[in-house]
Amino acid sequence: MRNLIFSMTASLDGYTAGPGGDISFSAPDPELFRFHTERVRELSGHICGRGLYETMLYWETPAARAPGQSADELEFARLWSELPKYVFSRTLETVEGNSVLLRGEVREEVERLKGEPGGPLEVGGASLAGELMRLGLIDEYRLFIAPVLLGGGTPYFPALERARELELLELRTFSDGQVIYARYAPA
Repeated sequence: MRNLIFSMTASLDGYTAGPGGDISFSAPDPELFRFHTERVRELSGHICGRGLYETMLYWETPAARAPGQSADELEFARLWSELPKYVFSRTLETVEGNSVLLRGEVREEVERLKGEPGGPLEVGGASLAGELMRLGLIDEYRLFIAPVLLGGGTPYFPALERARELELLELRTFSDGQVIYARYAPA
C-alpha cells in the first residue's frame, strides 16, 4: 500500500493561504526549492483539488521551460510534467497534461490509488487534505512553517472530531533557519 503524504507551507499561525487566497508568503528560496524538487522526485503521484491543480499548471507550460529559467526550475518542471496528477473537481470538465479528473467518492478513489503499486502519493490543497485527514487516510504530514502571521485564511488543519496523536519523524530548518520543516506520522 502506498503512503499518502500531506505537504504544504503554512504560516506560523497555521494558514496555507491568507485572506483572499494569497500564498505569496510561501514562495521558496533556492535552497527550499531544491528540497521540494527532491521530494517530488520520490513521488509516484499527486492528488489535488481544482485550486492547486490550476496553480501548478504553470509547471506544465512552455513558460516553465523558457530561456532564463534556472536549472532547478527546469528540473522541477520536467518532474512535475511527468508526475501523474489526480484532480478532484466537480466544476472542471477536462484536465491537461499528465492528469486524470476524478469525480467519484473521495474515500473510495484515494483508497484505490493507495492500493495501487508504486511509491508514495502526495495530496496538496488544504480543503481536500482536510477531508482526507478526517477520513484517516493521511500517512504522513510534511509541514513547512513560514515566519509570518497571516491572521486568517485557509487553515492547514481542519477542525477534527477528536485529537490525533502524531510522532515527530524529522525536524530541520531552511532559509537560514527561518523556515521550519517538521515531518510527522500518526502515532
